[in-house]
Amino acid sequence: MRNPDQWRPTKFVRVGGRLRASRDPAHVGVGSRLAADLTAAFYDSKLPLHCRGRLVDLGCGDVPLYEAYRDLASEIVCVDWAHSQHVGAFVDRLCDLSQPLPFDAGSFDTIILSDVLEHVPEPVRLWSEMARILAPGGKLIMNVPFYYCVHETPHDYYRYTEHALRRSAETVGLGILLLEATGGSPEILADITAKHLQFVPAIGKPLAALVQGITAAIVRGGPGRRLSQRTATAFPFGYFMIAEKPVSRI
Repeated sequence: MRNPDQWRPTKFVRVGGRLRASRDPAHVGVGSRLAADLTAAFYDSKLPLHCRGRLVDLGCGDVPLYEAYRDLASEIVCVDWAHSQHVGAFVDRLCDLSQPLPFDAGSFDTIILSDVLEHVPEPVRLWSEMARILAPGGKLIMNVPFYYCVHETPHDYYRYTEHALRRSAETVGLGILLLEATGGSPEILADITAKHLQFVPAIGKPLAALVQGITAAIVRGGPGRRLSQRTATAFPFGYFMIAEKPVSRI
């Protein structure tokens, strides 16, 4: 990663030892805090278990996860495309993620693909390339939205079901270690409500934050958590996935 000394937290910040969404609206809109908090919690809990060795962050933008993985990886390579809205001073390689990636086979032990796949117009090629550049035993750690607004237009192309994600990974020879929904109906309703409330003059943004905060508390345990889990199959807010390239055995 270029210029690591210049890096500062953007989308995610560490508070009380835990990664969460920034409350700075310049980095995370008030209507997107719940979604970003869920994403932060996933990477905060899973990266220490699965991240290692040489890492490539595809579609890295401002490298918001750098603080979460910098002490886990032996080397970090940041990749983004030229049309990204978030290209900063940390990108090592600019390239089209729909085209062959400029790396040798088996180059990386960890791939990060966070909120990126929906923006790739030719995802089949990217899946093949990710499988190619992963070393045996290497892992792909990723997340995608599902019930979520169109964003970063005009480069927002797809939404993926768990079945599409599983098929895509298995087609290129990756084994699924984890594939789960980020949330269900409560999270979706809170997100939609907050995204509309935030535009109400004066009181909208505080109300948007309140709705998301209350929902986060409700789904943390008990009946709220069970409701989120029961509805996630039919109404997933998004997905987290960890896939592994098998180690060849003779």
